[in-house]
Amino acid sequence: MSYHGAVTVGGRPDVRELAHLMITKVAVGPYDNNAYLLRCRATDEQLLIDAAADAPTLLETVGDRLATVVTTHRHQDHWNALAEVVAATRARTAAGRFDAEGIPVHTDLLLADGDTLEVGRCRLTVRHLVGHTPGAIVLIYDDPEGHPHVFTGDCLFPGGVGNTWNDPEAFDSLYRDVTTKLFDVLPDESWVYPGHGKDTTLGAERPHLAEWRERGW
Repeated sequence: MSYHGAVTVGGRPDVRELAHLMITKVAVGPYDNNAYLLRCRATDEQLLIDAAADAPTLLETVGDRLATVVTTHRHQDHWNALAEVVAATRARTAAGRFDAEGIPVHTDLLLADGDTLEVGRCRLTVRHLVGHTPGAIVLIYDDPEGHPHVFTGDCLFPGGVGNTWNDPEAFDSLYRDVTTKLFDVLPDESWVYPGHGKDTTLGAERPHLAEWRERGW
C-alpha cells in the first residue's frame, strides 16, 4: 500500500519506503501529536523525531535500537515521553540550542541553523525557525533519488504556519523564516510532515502564502 500519512491515535503507523530511508509516522497522545521514526536502510540506524507521548507505543515502533531522539521545540506535548524513551534506549538527545533549556531532559546535541544530522548514511539538514518558539527546528532530508522531505514540527501545517498566539512580531518572524528557508529554496514536490495532523506539500501550500501574510496567522 502507498503512504498516505493519515494516522490516528491508537491506529496503525504509516510507513514510507524511500530508496535509502524508511519513514514511519505514528500519532500519539491527547493532542494527536505525530512522531516520526527514520531508519537508514543500509545500516538500520534509527532517529526519532519528537518523543511526544505514549512511550510504550513509541518503544514498540522503535524496537530494540535507537541512536538519536530529536525534539523539534520546547512545548511539552512534544517531549512528554522523552525521558522514558531515552531511559529505555540510551539514545542521545538533540534539540535547537535556543529551546533546549525548556526541555527537562538533558540535550546532548545542541543544533543550530545549517547543522547536519546523520542517520546512518542519510543526512538531515537543520533549519532554525523563530516564532512558534525561540528555538524551533525543522529537519530536511533531501532524497538523492527523489524530492525533499521536511519535518516541520509546529512551524508549518496544511493551511498555515504554527500558532504565534496573536503576537505580530512572532508571526512576522515565523512567516519570514518559513518563506525564506523553506518555500524560497525547496521545490513544490517537497513533502511536509507536521507535528500534528495530515501531511502536505510545499506546492499545495505555496499559493496561499499571501493569504497567510494578510490574515496574520
